[in-house]
Amino acid sequence: MTITTPIQMRFFDMDSFGHVSNVAQQMYFDQGKTDLFRELWSRTEILARVPAVTVSVKTDFFSQIRFGDEICVVTEAEKIGHKSFTLLQRIMRGEQECSRSRTVMVVFDKERQLSLEVPEEWRRILDPIEK
Repeated sequence: MTITTPIQMRFFDMDSFGHVSNVAQQMYFDQGKTDLFRELWSRTEILARVPAVTVSVKTDFFSQIRFGDEICVVTEAEKIGHKSFTLLQRIMRGEQECSRSRTVMVVFDKERQLSLEVPEEWRRILDPIEK
């Protein structure tokens, strides 16, 4: 499953050089994650309460993003493990990749404070090979 999230820039997102700040870009990636989980949970209502927590984030920045650029975040699962999965996200300006982030997330039971297996239904929907 690949989710594309159009981004609306805010004045607050700009740094003193007129670029979208690195912090704002992380918030854009979070918007993409929100849309991905909204879609995932809409397809698996029973599993809507199964949370995932972020355990690692790595972001690379390739090109400046300026006020007024039309951008979107493309989010997809890159890899699915036993209890974790890796999301690949890219901020795109047209065909140009401006930044890329990889986030490792673990399925987690907050009441019992332990990790869980990635639900089969999630695996089926997220599986990058199933595209």
